[in-house]
Amino acid sequence: MDLPRLLSASVLLLMPLPLLAATYTVGPSERDYTELSELVDAVDLQPGDVVLVDGDATYRGGIIVRSNDSGAHGNPVTFRWNRSVGSTRPVLQGGAHTIKFQQSNHVVLEGFDIRGGTSSCLFSEAHDVTVRDTIIRDCPSHGILGADNNSGSFTLEYSEVFNAGAGTHRHPIYMQSDQVAYPDSVFLMRFNYVHSGNGGSLLKNRHERALIHYNWFEGSAYQELELIGPDCETQQPGWTADLRREDVDLVGNVIVHTSDWRNAIRAGGDLNGRNQGRLRMVNNTILFTRPGPATAVLVQLGQGSVEMHNNVIHQTTGGSAPEIVREHAASEVKAPFCGPASREPWSDGRKVAGSNNWVQASARRVPAELEGTLRGADPMLEAPPRGRLRPVAASPLVAAGNPSPAAPKGFPFPSPLAVPAFDPPQREKMAVGAEVRRAAGEGISVGAMEPRAGGGGRRR
Repeated sequence: MDLPRLLSASVLLLMPLPLLAATYTVGPSERDYTELSELVDAVDLQPGDVVLVDGDATYRGGIIVRSNDSGAHGNPVTFRWNRSVGSTRPVLQGGAHTIKFQQSNHVVLEGFDIRGGTSSCLFSEAHDVTVRDTIIRDCPSHGILGADNNSGSFTLEYSEVFNAGAGTHRHPIYMQSDQVAYPDSVFLMRFNYVHSGNGGSLLKNRHERALIHYNWFEGSAYQELELIGPDCETQQPGWTADLRREDVDLVGNVIVHTSDWRNAIRAGGDLNGRNQGRLRMVNNTILFTRPGPATAVLVQLGQGSVEMHNNVIHQTTGGSAPEIVREHAASEVKAPFCGPASREPWSDGRKVAGSNNWVQASARRVPAELEGTLRGADPMLEAPPRGRLRPVAASPLVAAGNPSPAAPKGFPFPSPLAVPAFDPPQREKMAVGAEVRRAAGEGISVGAMEPRAGGGGRRR
């Protein structure tokens, strides 16, 4: 008898076998559970598990996915619409938080219609959360809310958010990360349609690193984007404003500002948090569709730097004179509640750079630091009143961009998306995998899209 081989075989038999991933079903009938809340209360989900939820049905909100339902890095727990049953998405409705990820890290949610949460429709107090192909709507408070503590990386893609927010402090999307618990986390937002806000900013971001690529924002109650720092009153012990910068890479987006509020983007800080970070804006289309004062980027209370390349900024009404970058002077703002006491608009002196932006001839506060600025009366977009914002073939935007924007000396953005590779959604929700590659012509055009004919040299 081969005793060593026998002993080895015995040891193998005694070793615990890896758990196999399970699939659970939720639906009105003939399923494992009739409510998603019942499943997560009864079962401790494991990495790789999949929960399939039938469509053509509405499920109770107040769903809490807890820490014992976590996945693992590269092997998440997945909640998914069972598309073989029901032609419409499963609806999660009501509750304080319609669905909450409560320290349940490494999870994916895809294919749902989430609505009606009185505090939020989706609350993330977790790390490595992906929300994909989901509609979030009719939220009387926040739409998507990221927690101040215990939150990390978050991905939102191929989704639609609308009819959310309230007043000045509740937003369709409000994102933050916990820099003590999850340093170096990332907020990735791509291929989304966010519109028709009922309050707040369409996106209020306090996250450490935000990559905002290929989205269509339209119709905020206030500014479309508010890009500031962590709330200094709510952070964990060990946090300071100097622990991390809050950087934003804003590439290939459409921003349509329709409200009477002056600003499309506010960057730097509010009275609770300053980002001291780097804002990089490349190939965005920023449109104001109403008369009156208009500012593309307002800087206040501690912005680190602003970098702008290949953006088009235009106000469509006659006699307009939009401001490109406006600063709130220290004398114009109150003292911060906590954190650094400075009221200066820049955290360490003004830092602005960029190239090849198009602004209308009447525009004001055009930074002198921007090189190759293009001016004109009309960017010649297809049909702005109908939301068709591609440049026509004869547009001055065509092939007028900088194909290789250089990083500014002294304040380069770390690992940016150099230039856009895709179009944003065209004023509607984008299906997964339906993104359209940005058409290549003789040179990159200014703005979020190339002309319909596929680019090419500028016509004269």
